[in-house]
Amino acid sequence: MEEVQAAVTAHLDQVSGLVQALSSELRSGIGPAADSLRGFVRAVDWTEPWLMGLMAFHASLLLTAVGLRRHANLQFFLLFLAYSGVYLAQKINIYLAEHWKSFASRNYFDRAGVFISVVWSGPLIFISIVSVVSSLITLCQLMIKWKRAELRHRVRLARDKQE
Repeated sequence: MEEVQAAVTAHLDQVSGLVQALSSELRSGIGPAADSLRGFVRAVDWTEPWLMGLMAFHASLLLTAVGLRRHANLQFFLLFLAYSGVYLAQKINIYLAEHWKSFASRNYFDRAGVFISVVWSGPLIFISIVSVVSSLITLCQLMIKWKRAELRHRVRLARDKQE
């Protein structure tokens, strides 16, 4: 019995420690994360031509996703391309880490892939989310149209039966 009580006490102490750690992190707010983000933004030379080209690519891809919101097949193709880009991010990171001197002033491509995740995968995932939300909205509108047509058809059938 004492062993069970000791185990429960040890478990409660561990849970208490975790709750205190979580509480202190929540009290500190988003300050540390914001500081890390500011440091990242300051560490990158955003005026490099290849980065500006990459940002233009992502902006044009986003505008394409918004512009094609009524074309389901093209939306799914765009979604496939975006997810393929995210899937290939690790291979792209390895390649760019080996050849960074030919296009960049600094080697941004670490082994963990943080930089490529932020500037390549992050925007692609955002564009994918926009595409999926747009497709869901289109699907909901189509379901509403279909249901209205079904209700009109039922009213016509009911009217025909009465006559």
